[in-house]
Amino acid sequence: MASRQSQRRLTKEYKAIQLTPPPYITAKPNDENVLEWHYIITGPPNTPFEHGQYHGLLRFPQEYPFKPPSISMITPNGRFACNTRLCLSMSDYHPDTWNPAWSVATILTGLLSFMTGDESTTGSITTSENVKRKLARDSKKWNVRENPRFVKQFPDVVKQNKEEIARAEQEQEAERQRQLANGDGGVGVGANGASAGAEKAIDLSQLDKLDPEDRARLLIEHERQLSVVNKAGAKGTVGGGAAGTGGAGGGGSFGSLTALVGILVAALFAAYFGIMKTG
Repeated sequence: MASRQSQRRLTKEYKAIQLTPPPYITAKPNDENVLEWHYIITGPPNTPFEHGQYHGLLRFPQEYPFKPPSISMITPNGRFACNTRLCLSMSDYHPDTWNPAWSVATILTGLLSFMTGDESTTGSITTSENVKRKLARDSKKWNVRENPRFVKQFPDVVKQNKEEIARAEQEQEAERQRQLANGDGGVGVGANGASAGAEKAIDLSQLDKLDPEDRARLLIEHERQLSVVNKAGAKGTVGGGAAGTGGAGGGGSFGSLTALVGILVAALFAAYFGIMKTG
């Protein structure tokens, strides 16, 4: 139960943070307990946390503002262990360094600064930048589907999250359908059966001026491009049903055989030109 002093101080801070919220930070007290605050940190741009949405808790003692709160983060983030008290200079791990003039805004701004750094402390974890970015992409979906406390405390944010998730899923499905229409993976096939996205053809007219290894590499790349074109052409010309499926499979097999023959021919060319050059 909050003391009169902590109640008065936290109510004042809530009004202040509503009036001038710190960048990338939202915070509010639990409607049933003013000593428990829920915050959202939005991942700043140009960091691995960009577009992330991180929910966490501040738990204040009755003696606040003369004693610091505990700090924890709930949403998986790749920087801090979930639901674990964090050892920071403004947390209950360090009452000796606590300053009663600090506020909720000060605490969360310090947490955000520490989060985007690389210092370690009790409660921090080490993950790759790719992991942090993936967790950031998944954070809104996780908060909506796996975080009941978030759903209860931030209903307006939940509604916005659901709309964004639905929009993103519709865009992904539209992109998937577009790629399927273009022939698996977005390779466009024109009326003549040639790939619209095919790479520029390799010029073989200067082969005799290259050394054997370069000639071999060039010929292998040439055969690889032919194989891609053959596969795209087969997909563009086959019909529907079982016959179409068989034609596509045959085109893929023929393309693979062509690539294998091309590699063998390239190796023979390389050996031949090497002998001629040394002879």
